Parts: sequence; structure tokens; C-alpha cells
Amino acid sequence: MSKRLGPEDGELIAQYRNGSEAAFDLLVDRYQSKVYTTIFLIVKDQEIAEDLLQDVFVKVIQTLNSDKYNEEGKFQPWLMRIAHNLAIDHFRKAKRYPTIVLEDGSNLLNSMKFAEDSIEDIRVKEETLEMVKRLIEELPDTQKEVLIMRHYLEMSFQEIADQTGVSINTALGRMRYALIHLRKKMKQLNVAYDKIFYPK
Repeated sequence: MSKRLGPEDGELIAQYRNGSEAAFDLLVDRYQSKVYTTIFLIVKDQEIAEDLLQDVFVKVIQTLNSDKYNEEGKFQPWLMRIAHNLAIDHFRKAKRYPTIVLEDGSNLLNSMKFAEDSIEDIRVKEETLEMVKRLIEELPDTQKEVLIMRHYLEMSFQEIADQTGVSINTALGRMRYALIHLRKKMKQLNVAYDKIFYPK
């Protein structure tokens, strides 16, 4: 027997889509605390978490209003997935570049050969950092997620495992494969990079 009081989620969604703003308010009241907690555990910043909480429900409204919603009976998991993804996306878009140590112990950025003296070299470094972000974006979602949570958010593997619902071994494995893939991509990129910036 369900302990939840009031109408089921699906009922409230149907009412909202038929014009009832009050029905959506009930959904927000029902889940905003859980959504906020999920986001805060990732971003660890109250102001950012509050902003992203608003973004989550804006996205929910947009999806419901566009008739693209097809998660009947699974509103809560869908909502929490949106919250989780927006929190991770926040760090993808932020101008933060972590020190990523590859599986052989070397620093990811050190595998690129550039000085930091001239304006030109600084520009090249900035372009390289953007390349690294693009390489991270190309990783499989599960690997990208663990890498961002570990290196951008500085979460422990226990926190990552808890947040993503997998074992620590699985989280560690995903990180290992992410670093291996990044290193392969960097090696391929270095060839082109050297030819462009360091012609022999």
C-alpha cells in the first residue's frame, strides 16, 4: 500500500497538461526537497543548487508542454535523472579545468607540448584546454560522468558509487577506461597538434 498522500504523479501530470497550475505546484512540493538534495550532493554549493533546482522544473515544464513526455508511471526516476544530468552539465560548461592524471601517472595536459611565455603560447594553451574538454565530451556517458565527478567535482569513489547507483569497483573500472580512452585520443591528437604548431 502506498504511503503517499494525494493524487498519483500521473494524475497530477494529466491535470497540469489540462491547464491546472495547482497540480504542477503539488508535484514541485512533493519532489523539490529530494531534487535539491541530489543536486547539492554533486555541486556542493547552495546558490548553484538552488539555481539548478529551478532549471530542473523549467525543463520539466518545457517537456510536458511539448508533448515529448513519455515516462508514464516513472515520473520520479525521470525527474531525478534530469536533476543529476543538469548538475553534471553545470561543470561541463563551467570554465574549470582539472588536473587529470592518466593511468600511467602522467598529467593529461603535460602530454601536449607548449610553452607559457608568449601571448601566442598562452592562446595555444587555451585552445588545448578546449580540446581536452571536447575529448572528455566524446567519452561514453558512463565514463565521462565518473571522470567529471572525480576530477571536476573532487568526489570520492564511494560518493560516485552512491550517487550513480553502482559498486565502487564499477566506478573505478569506468574511471580506468575513461583515462585509457583519453590517453589514446591525446596520442592521436598530438600527431596533428605537432604538425600544426611545431613543423619540423
